[in-house]
Amino acid sequence: MTARRLLYAPLVALALALPIALIARAEGDALPSAPSTEQVTTSKLVYGLLSDSRYAYRPRPLDASMPQEIFDHYLKSLDGSKLFFSAQDVASFEPYKSALGQDVRNGNLEPAYAVFALYKQRVAERMAHARGLLEQNIFTFTGDDRWEYDRKDAPWADQATLDRLWRQSVRNDWLRLKMAGRQPDEIRRTLDRRYLNLANSVAALNQEDAFQTFLNAYTSTVDPHTDYMNPRTARLFNQSMSLSLEGIGAQLQKQDDVVVIRELIAGGPAILSGKFKVGDRIVGVGQGTSGPMEDVVGWRIDDVVDKIKGAKGTQVRLDVVPAEATLDSAPVRIVLTRARIRLEEQAAKSEIIEIPSPTQGARATRVGVIKLPAFYQDFEGRRTRNGEYASATRDVARILEQYKGEGVDGVVLDLRNNGGGSLNEAIELTGLFIDRGPVVQVRQSGGRISVESDRNAGVAWDGPLAVLTNRGSASASEIVAGAIQDYGRGLVIGETTFGKGTVQNIVPLDRWPANEGDRFGHVKLTVAQFFRPGGSSTQNKGVVPDIAFPVTVDATEYGESTYDNALPWRQIAGVPHDTYGNFTRLLPKLDTLHQARVAQDPEFRWWKEDVSEFRAERDKTWISLNEAERRAERDRQDARRKDRQEERRRMGIALDPLGDETDDGLQAGERNVAQDAARQKAAEKRPDPLLRESAAILSDAMRLLDNDRQLSAQVLPVSTAPGRWTQ
Repeated sequence: MTARRLLYAPLVALALALPIALIARAEGDALPSAPSTEQVTTSKLVYGLLSDSRYAYRPRPLDASMPQEIFDHYLKSLDGSKLFFSAQDVASFEPYKSALGQDVRNGNLEPAYAVFALYKQRVAERMAHARGLLEQNIFTFTGDDRWEYDRKDAPWADQATLDRLWRQSVRNDWLRLKMAGRQPDEIRRTLDRRYLNLANSVAALNQEDAFQTFLNAYTSTVDPHTDYMNPRTARLFNQSMSLSLEGIGAQLQKQDDVVVIRELIAGGPAILSGKFKVGDRIVGVGQGTSGPMEDVVGWRIDDVVDKIKGAKGTQVRLDVVPAEATLDSAPVRIVLTRARIRLEEQAAKSEIIEIPSPTQGARATRVGVIKLPAFYQDFEGRRTRNGEYASATRDVARILEQYKGEGVDGVVLDLRNNGGGSLNEAIELTGLFIDRGPVVQVRQSGGRISVESDRNAGVAWDGPLAVLTNRGSASASEIVAGAIQDYGRGLVIGETTFGKGTVQNIVPLDRWPANEGDRFGHVKLTVAQFFRPGGSSTQNKGVVPDIAFPVTVDATEYGESTYDNALPWRQIAGVPHDTYGNFTRLLPKLDTLHQARVAQDPEFRWWKEDVSEFRAERDKTWISLNEAERRAERDRQDARRKDRQEERRRMGIALDPLGDETDDGLQAGERNVAQDAARQKAAEKRPDPLLRESAAILSDAMRLLDNDRQLSAQVLPVSTAPGRWTQ
């Protein structure tokens, strides 16, 4: 089989990481020591793929340093906080270490499973120890005790040190709840349940969890963005990219031992039935009209989801305990017919911001904002020519068409925290703003460079444009921002981006053994490096904005540059492309106006204060356990929030819906589900001074170019090309 045939899946400039749920079912604690036949085959296939230059952009055969790297990555993925394994445990793993590379190549997984089994044992022991501490008289909070919560750079500890660390951790949990106004008996119950839930979750991790964790410890030694996905994880990835699923249309979460409805998705069978509400608990699932009902209390959430999801048109029966009833109440049985659900919450969204004119009586500038969380595409839907397939480009084009009819003057494309997605979508979306031309250069492992271009004549938006980025804007986001900047098509505003300049492909391992089923999973494999039309790579350096906002996290803390084995930055020759503008002469004027405006903007000022405080605290690895100190700090923060809310009232600006909240001491899954979901919705409505300021900067640029013909001719010499800024 040739590399070309194998790598048939769409190229994706993927997000930074794939979430892997490890919330487990409380059953079958034993972890088999021997791998399954499928796992042995999978391990060999993954090694063959990543060590072969026909497939991997930077292949890595077994070398002397690989075993140590696998070892370090594996321990970090299991116990990154170094709170479970002792130094003695880590020393006991030494006999395994030297052969780990060979183990991956040969499918010998017993050593990895032995480490995983001991991890489960140590978590159980530590949680039992933590629960025992709740009965001791250790909850006075005076003196200079501290909880050392950041141990990523600390050495592995001995047993006595771990005992001390856990004692302080439990005391910190207790203090948080005490400061939230809870009484000792309630605190003890809450923490006992918290530690028991964690123990049960880890105890029920299975062989597939161990296998995927270990194999990803290996793949990460090749490069930071190469991952193994087991069949379940691969299905979740495809679901996230297609923005659709087949099921009942409910977002679920685990709370203690039961799965709870957190949100009902618009248009789905659950909400259309009128029989569900947020907080209802699902305790049983049956297939069709007559299949046996399975009690799912205590199951891991992904197992419950697998039972509930299914092909559209099929039926599922659910036993549901209403939110207001006690868990031992008789459940209500509800029958639903599954349907295909579009996940609209993850799709592109729009709003319009009006920026007042500095000229008395002049019309306000209407700036349309498009928030794009990912470059999604339903690969299967597109491949089968389904006209309804999800596409980020299609959704953005639809919004741009609406803007034309709504009198929008300029557009801000918000790519903050957009970690990437489909490379095709990045190219096609850029084509909405340029009239044909190269968007990205792609360099393959052998050095061959291809140019990926927008080939569609015309544009969807030829007016003023800005792209808003931050450190979480990565991969496909950087392709779009870099191309817009190289073409001089719009302003890039915000923070320097992540710096992920590589392209991944999804390789189905079942293609190799010519298997008809779904047994071996997929590999997200780095196959190429991309370069901007001008020839510069975004790798490590990212896209540097034209107008910069204060840095929230710098390159030493987050981004491609923090990976030891990331590819270096490099540059190749540029390719001919149009230049619609050159903003160099405009930027000093824009920055002056920006600085003057934000000095008077309380929301932006408060955001800068919070960023400065965060950065000042970032090197601190501990928190005080002195109650008086903690209360003084909490009171200071509460007073600051109240002062800000009061200033908002005086100025007549929108209140922060979360501006009056204080720390409740609870973790995710411990709060009332309905209230927590409402809080999440409220958080989406918090003031966003960065977005508004980006719109104001774009408005400034439009006004300056419209009022100064000489400057406009210097910045936008081709007034009839896409990128027309004068109105």
